[in-house]
Amino acid sequence: MWFRAAICILAFCAGYLATSGYAAEGGDPKKGQEVYRACVACHSLSPGRHMTGPSLAGIWGRKAGTVGGFTRYSKALKQANVTWDERSLDAWLTNPRGYLPGNRMTFRGLSDATQRRDLIAFLRSVTEKGSSPSGEQAESMPEGMMSQGQMLNLKALEANNRITSINHCGDTYTVKVETNEAYPFWEFNLRFKTDSSDLGPPAGKPVIIPASMRGDRAFVIFAAPDEISSFIKSECPQ
Repeated sequence: MWFRAAICILAFCAGYLATSGYAAEGGDPKKGQEVYRACVACHSLSPGRHMTGPSLAGIWGRKAGTVGGFTRYSKALKQANVTWDERSLDAWLTNPRGYLPGNRMTFRGLSDATQRRDLIAFLRSVTEKGSSPSGEQAESMPEGMMSQGQMLNLKALEANNRITSINHCGDTYTVKVETNEAYPFWEFNLRFKTDSSDLGPPAGKPVIIPASMRGDRAFVIFAAPDEISSFIKSECPQ
């Protein structure tokens, strides 16, 4: 394969709606950590490390919609007068859309009251400890953008992931990397992204990582949006 970085597969939390009552007290944090595996694709437990959803570090006792640095809250969450505790988390996990209509949560709900109780106990224990458990994501996430329980450090990728040029001709992007290898992609299969975090690529030095098992799709990641159009050249081979 042309890449060494692993495959990024974004998954969403899944579950079922339920109408069971309050079930938060007396949960098992260790079992709750297993339940939390369904959520690691969307939520980190590391402070300030936001993904599709906000970091859940320090969630216990915090007002909904107030995590610093997360800018994608729905109006419903920003205006909700809710503090996360046993009762509010149990209601939210049972049916997020029903509890706070209009929010953007893709998770449909967790029907098993025991699992909700364990998950809530786990989230409380993480807040009280002040740090995420070792390997909380590495054990459950597909390889790729996640590495050892953290997002992949794009600054540390090797020469075969570091891009030197991108040319567009017809319906094809040709990506050349520092090893002097060039890879053609159908334009629909090459996705352009940005990562402005401290783990993102250096300014002006985009990277490429695979987005499929077959190697026919990839993500090109820039440090900032304004780099994209200036980096890509409309040129066809002579």
